[in-house]
Amino acid sequence: MFKKALILGIVSGLLAGVAGLIYAHLYYSINEADFSKVASSVRIVASSVAGGVLAAIGFTALDKWLKDKGEIVFNLLFAAISFASLLTPIAYRLPRELETPELFPGMVIPMHFFPALAWFTLKPLFIRQRA
Repeated sequence: MFKKALILGIVSGLLAGVAGLIYAHLYYSINEADFSKVASSVRIVASSVAGGVLAAIGFTALDKWLKDKGEIVFNLLFAAISFASLLTPIAYRLPRELETPELFPGMVIPMHFFPALAWFTLKPLFIRQRA
């Protein structure tokens, strides 16, 4: 089970990272606000993959410990942690030389939901529900 969950975590993390890169590129082009020094392509992909791998570990642990209730507890926790992680970009201190720092949360806040969205979307392809 852990192997399937880990592969799901990596693939969903990569998908979330690609979605984050596309979103960042569109955000840069529409708002003409460049935050690539703070939210670089490497950071976007790495944080998405890290989120996917952590999700795989959490899913496997909860599924093992809670059996039938593990998945619903995991889903609730994943959503709650995604919302709680929004405090990070809100509290982040940007370098003073960046123009339009008020646009930074608008760029990165949606990206915090990409790993969960990718996980929930791809999970049925990797892990079958119990009968």
